[in-house]
Amino acid sequence: MSEFSHWNEKGRPKMVDISQKDETKRTAVAQSTIVLKKELYDAIQNAQIKKGDPLQVAQIAGIMAAKKTPDLIPMCHPIHITGVDFHFEYTEAGDGYELIIQAEVSCKGNTGVEMEALTAVSAAALTFYDMCKAVDKSMIIKDTYLLSKTGGKNGDYIAGK
Repeated sequence: MSEFSHWNEKGRPKMVDISQKDETKRTAVAQSTIVLKKELYDAIQNAQIKKGDPLQVAQIAGIMAAKKTPDLIPMCHPIHITGVDFHFEYTEAGDGYELIIQAEVSCKGNTGVEMEALTAVSAAALTFYDMCKAVDKSMIIKDTYLLSKTGGKNGDYIAGK
């Protein structure tokens, strides 16, 4: 079992020691997409969602989720997040719309923030669904992935390159 980084010599899970890794500025951007009907898009644009503005609530949920990532993902280290920001964009798709959600998370530390960014967009997408399900239960959350990351010993990453 010693060939696995997150298993000890007895074959049991462990959290790796990152104390020897260099502290660097690290960022990660993740994206998730939600497919929604035109009637939901129109209701949002006309402030007709009874629970309130779904994007504002989704953004707050995403920020909170980024900060709670080590509580949800067992091998994630608690880190000092220095920033979390979101970008939302609607695009027409077929007979409805897609909402593209992006979260950028940054820190200065010994390990990356990829999981925090992925958790942030996932929670934001789920919260958006919760806020809007009275109007459109057929929404589809899809294509959640890492767009980019910077910093650390493995260097930078950009999806598709």
